[in-house]
Amino acid sequence: MTILEKVHENPSGLPRRVRQANVARLLAALGRPERGLRGMLVVGTNGKGSTCAFAVSAVAATGARVGSMPSPHLQEPRERIRIDGAPVTRAEYAAAFTEVWEAVERDHLPVLAQGLHATTAAVHFRQSGTSLAVAEASIGGSRAAARELDLDVKVVTGIGLDHVRLLGGSLAHVARAKVEAAQDGDHVVLGRLDPEAASVAAQVLKERSGLSVWRMDHEIRYTARTVGGAGDRGPTTLVDVTTPRGVHRDLPCPLAGAHQHHNLAVAIAAVDAMAERGHIREPEGGRLRAGLAATSWPGRLELVPEARLGDWTGRVLLDGATNPQGVTTVAPEILRHTLTTERPGRPPVLVFSAFKEKNVSGMLAPLPAQWPLVLTRTNSHETADPADLRSRLASAGRGPCVTAEDTPAALHRAGDLAGPGGLIVVIGSHRLVGEARTALGLPPV
Repeated sequence: MTILEKVHENPSGLPRRVRQANVARLLAALGRPERGLRGMLVVGTNGKGSTCAFAVSAVAATGARVGSMPSPHLQEPRERIRIDGAPVTRAEYAAAFTEVWEAVERDHLPVLAQGLHATTAAVHFRQSGTSLAVAEASIGGSRAAARELDLDVKVVTGIGLDHVRLLGGSLAHVARAKVEAAQDGDHVVLGRLDPEAASVAAQVLKERSGLSVWRMDHEIRYTARTVGGAGDRGPTTLVDVTTPRGVHRDLPCPLAGAHQHHNLAVAIAAVDAMAERGHIREPEGGRLRAGLAATSWPGRLELVPEARLGDWTGRVLLDGATNPQGVTTVAPEILRHTLTTERPGRPPVLVFSAFKEKNVSGMLAPLPAQWPLVLTRTNSHETADPADLRSRLASAGRGPCVTAEDTPAALHRAGDLAGPGGLIVVIGSHRLVGEARTALGLPPV
């Protein structure tokens, strides 16, 4: 069992709230590595990772060195600490983690796994002389470990029902848990919110003082259009974003899906908020466009066009959507890929795994019921048993449904069902996507 698995198992026996509170104490024991950090904390139900990736590209376009803290990782924990978008080396991660773990043991300060990730990132940023950070909260916002880094631009990408056991069973509960990440004096950027969530967000923000607040479709607006096509290098999506600081025109959006236009706009607004606060210079238009054009985010509608699994070759589409809202958002792009399959008479095959608490019927509902389904488990202690998933889906009327003991076995079974040149769609959890990337021979990025 790894150290992180031991932390998840909670050998200390301390309540969750105590281990959350210990993050601030751990940072103090480490000599306040977060002191001097400036930047943004991104919270929300979906879209956080893509928004952070766009923001990192935009900040780096100013010539500044920027650290980031995506959550979760796909293949290796070091992916959670990045400089200018690139993961740290294993040696760099080990050096920072060792300093944190020694403080945990020396001062008897057990924390949640997210606390270890946040403090390790802060230590590396101090070690590397990095003073700008784009941090992604894990679950929630007000109780997220990354909130302890005291970054004064808070971003809410959107609100949906997820992690209801921890956050509450209504949009109002989830919205409050997320928006309460904002503190007095912050600059808050709100993505497009459901009316119920928007109402709660307004209530929470009224409880704070000295805020600047920019809202999507109010202070922030965007339009998107597609240009190019035949005879070109393919169509390109360009987005115009307007914020109180000005208009950014012709911004390329290289990530697939209309939802990414919104994420790009939120990211640009957050970067403008950082410039408003004096944390960075205004990004120059040409460098900004070039930086955004190079943005990538693995495991989110990531297509492996020539995948190989033993004797099978075909296409594998990977997406980390982990809730019904997320799957509904990416479903149009998944369906678009089925139009270009080499075997149009043979449907794609879904490989699916999810955490025990997830609404699995709701997650699969946006995808065609006749697609064959391979249910599996990951190596996470929170993953649902495939037999349990099959039982829970029995009344959903889905097509052929089989189980596999682990991710590699599930991929091989899916290849048999899809046939040569077919399409496999891997969806349901970030851990599943990460294990699939490893099984396909893809390196951590």
